[in-house]
Amino acid sequence: MTHTVALAPLSPTARTTHKRARHHGVTDRAALFDVLRSAKLCHLGVSTDGVPLVLPTAYGFDPEGPDQDGTLYLHGSVASRSLAPDSEICVTVTVLDGLVLARSGFHHSMNYRSAAILGRPRIVTDPDERLGALNLIVDQVVPDRSGHLRASTRKELAATVVLALPLFEASVKARTGGPGDDESDIGVEQVWAGVIPASVQFGEPIRAEDLDADITLPEHVSAMM
Repeated sequence: MTHTVALAPLSPTARTTHKRARHHGVTDRAALFDVLRSAKLCHLGVSTDGVPLVLPTAYGFDPEGPDQDGTLYLHGSVASRSLAPDSEICVTVTVLDGLVLARSGFHHSMNYRSAAILGRPRIVTDPDERLGALNLIVDQVVPDRSGHLRASTRKELAATVVLALPLFEASVKARTGGPGDDESDIGVEQVWAGVIPASVQFGEPIRAEDLDADITLPEHVSAMM
């Protein structure tokens, strides 16, 4: 399921070439992998019966996957029309790094890293790739989690569809730094300006009510704190 990946530049197509705010565009493919590693949730954009839908969902990815420039994996119920193959989809991922407070509402912003991946996914049918993809999705939520779980049952696997989306057609944008106030506002308007850093912080794990008292907190869970 792995091969050597040539880190081709991003924006290989007209659809993923930045047209606005180009100064926030990032062409380094490593930046795409950074965004995908840093987030826990993506948004899947699809069109179902002519109606646009954007759905939050878990994902996993393999930078050395079998598709061109790596593979993004999605999963869901076999009955879900939003995961129908052979149609174009768009997956977006955003990591919020800070709130940028300026001296005017116009210049308020956010520091962030974001990615958009477009393409036509395929259904994963190979048993080994399927199992590996589902493990990647679990481990994206909690690293190393899949290695501590029971094996999926045949019934569970039969009820689950796994889609693979190539990481070929993708774009990344990022913003860093402080507010970009107008010179006329700096030193004149008595308004606080700066950045409020943002990050995801996980709290103390809460034991399931039916968990055996002898089962201690595993290292891969405590590492999330």
